[in-house]
Amino acid sequence: MPANAVADTRAALASAFSSLAATCYSSVPESPIPPAIVIVPDSPYMEVVLIGKAKTQVKLNFAITAIVASNSNAGSRDNLERLIIGILAAMPAGYVVGVVEKPTVLEVGQSPMLVADINVSTYYTQTT
Repeated sequence: MPANAVADTRAALASAFSSLAATCYSSVPESPIPPAIVIVPDSPYMEVVLIGKAKTQVKLNFAITAIVASNSNAGSRDNLERLIIGILAAMPAGYVVGVVEKPTVLEVGQSPMLVADINVSTYYTQTT
């Protein structure tokens, strides 16, 4: 597998979300600035589908974390839902959306944020 092959799958997701009104990170930032989208590996990260002399194929699983400021319960939930719908609408071809996890509050420093993970997967095939 080329050194950047998996990174390319994350980059395709980040590129697809560039039109959304949120900062997109392809790794966990120290202090995300909401609204934000963070793309990280999910568990299991890689599921081997086929290994052989001709090709290697893996299913890559990612969690896309949607993040909004947690200022008021109803307003924050509405903002999070709008961001999630925007992410789903911008999902590129070749990525399969799983479930959207329940919203939770995350404290980053002094800033409470409302977050929810969207589980997505795609297949990567390396041919020799």
